[in-house]
Amino acid sequence: MGADSVGSMVPNVRSASRVDGGMAVGGTVARRQDLDGLRGVAIALVVAFHVWAGRVSGGVDVFLVLSGFFFTGAVVRAVERAGGVEVGETARRTARRLMPSLVVVLAAVLLATVFLRPYTQLGEATVQTLASMFYSQNWYLATAELDYLSPDPSVSPLQHLWSMSVQGQFYLAIFALLAGWAWLRRRGAAGRVALVIVLVGLGSLSFWYAASGTTQHQAWTYYDSFARGWELLAGAILAVAAPWLRMPNRLRGLAAAIGLAMVVSCGPLFDGAHQFPGVAALWPVLAACLVIASGFGATAQAWPNRMLAGRLCTELGAIAYPLYLWHWPILIFYLGETGRADAGVVDGLVVIGASLVLAYATTRLIETPLRMPPRGQRADNRKPTGGLVTAMTVAVLIASVGWQVVLVANPAVPPQALDAQRYPGAQALLTGAEYSPEPMRPTVFEGQADTPSPTTDGCITPDREVRVCTYGDPTADRSIALVGGSHSEHWLPALEVLGVEHGFRVISYLKEGCPVVLSDEPSYAEWPFPECHEWSVEVLDRLSAEPPNWVLTLSTRYRMDGLGDEVPAEYLEVWTAMQDRGFNVLALRDTPRLRRDGVLYRATDCLAYRGDPDSCGLDRAEVLDPLDPAQEPAAGYPNVHPLDLSDAVCRPQRCRVVEGNVLIYRDEHHLTASYARSLAPELGRQIGAITGWW
Repeated sequence: MGADSVGSMVPNVRSASRVDGGMAVGGTVARRQDLDGLRGVAIALVVAFHVWAGRVSGGVDVFLVLSGFFFTGAVVRAVERAGGVEVGETARRTARRLMPSLVVVLAAVLLATVFLRPYTQLGEATVQTLASMFYSQNWYLATAELDYLSPDPSVSPLQHLWSMSVQGQFYLAIFALLAGWAWLRRRGAAGRVALVIVLVGLGSLSFWYAASGTTQHQAWTYYDSFARGWELLAGAILAVAAPWLRMPNRLRGLAAAIGLAMVVSCGPLFDGAHQFPGVAALWPVLAACLVIASGFGATAQAWPNRMLAGRLCTELGAIAYPLYLWHWPILIFYLGETGRADAGVVDGLVVIGASLVLAYATTRLIETPLRMPPRGQRADNRKPTGGLVTAMTVAVLIASVGWQVVLVANPAVPPQALDAQRYPGAQALLTGAEYSPEPMRPTVFEGQADTPSPTTDGCITPDREVRVCTYGDPTADRSIALVGGSHSEHWLPALEVLGVEHGFRVISYLKEGCPVVLSDEPSYAEWPFPECHEWSVEVLDRLSAEPPNWVLTLSTRYRMDGLGDEVPAEYLEVWTAMQDRGFNVLALRDTPRLRRDGVLYRATDCLAYRGDPDSCGLDRAEVLDPLDPAQEPAAGYPNVHPLDLSDAVCRPQRCRVVEGNVLIYRDEHHLTASYARSLAPELGRQIGAITGWW
């Protein structure tokens, strides 16, 4: 989880800058240049916070409000003018504004991925390209739970496009709603008042859903279109209710000034990546609403509006959309090439400069010719640019779909069993077993698929549900309960081997990203996760109802802001609870994570990109303390027995990513099932010594 993920820009459709309640000019609705400037301020904050701070700026929320305001207002005015919705014209106008720049950036990102990134990332790049092009990127990320971190090389260069998907889905939904409203309006059954009531109701439901979701499962809620809907609906409500919203002249400047100050202060005040789109998002949403409302019915602009309407802000606003599209992939590719966690001041200026140049070029060469040919030129002059964009669209689709077809036709099938003589894995470290060099298994393509059984059979839950499954010898009387998150899960292949060999059941209680915890916000968590606490309490209750012989869970965790590993205080709280319930505990030391300068990296990517087992590894002193940190605190708990298999994963000085011809890590920090199975003899030796079962 982490920093900013900002939304797409406001579509500058034909009526986008003409809003109800603006200044009257010749009987028409005048252009709100201050809102163009607000868009410019928002994009400046987005880019600066991404490049230098790694925090949410609130810019996405401002953009979403403006998007709802502009789009809804344009369609409502068209309904009142023509009596119905203009489906074809609205679709063409919106697509012409949004798609060309998006296609250009997607094509550039694909090419850069081919030439600059490990080939193991091409599959993910193509699937995210398709998700972005078809406006479903937010659901892809929500499903994958790829929550935002501060930008680093492990983050997708297309991850920022989730908010464009939210915006596109909103356009379809609000357009359908307005079509129904137009039908009722023609029959005299509904006017603007009825529409406002419906929008307020929908917005209230969305806000309630977002507020509750943020406290329960923020990782999903952040990308959820239903949770984001209230922000767009806030702008939509302003657009529909504009004729009745009038501020006294003496309050306009104050409202605009307060709104602008709130926009600028949002990033420093809120950790939006872990708080939005819940209650905290009211700050940037209300800020945008204040600026919008300050211009309704005005005959003269207040000073904050005049400042926003100045050249600097409006010029930035004019290129806001392509600037948003370009800055994130440029930043991510820069970090990927340098291996750094942040850009720094000077290099950050270079990233921003390159983004500005490409944004301006995209606006001048792609957007402007397609939207509005220069005066005196015919629309036929759009044809060369349109043809180029069409060709790029076809190329991007063919390349992305084609690569996905190749992957589907050649699925990665990890090995179910490896010859222990040729592939000793951990035994090469523990016994010095001799072996000849063989092609690594699983391969870099097989690694990610070499998962433990619960991942494939659904026995590790992504939500609040407690799922219980049995492995090993299901008929045995003796049992070990495996409890915790994915770092507990990746030991299951070894336990399965031991269960069959020594006659015991392995009962799994597993939840993604959730070590057993009795706190809503543990010290090691990056965001509140009460769902994990609730799940843990129910698991302990179930264990009390049907006690296993032993409970196996993790005893340590990596230090987030330092070297080595530690036992968080919350783990000791769980040990106390287990002691009070009479559980015998096998406390297993956690495995190291592949991390350099705070940046996680995948073993398979490193190996595919000029790396080798040693260079892709880490010095042991960076990831593990000299002694198991659980030994000392466990001495105060008679029921807690530490297990430490660090010597079966790391050499005395170095933790490599391949041992005994077997790939150790399937990603940044999870063991492959193949390597876990090679750990069974040593894990069995330590468990047998403690339990006395063999």
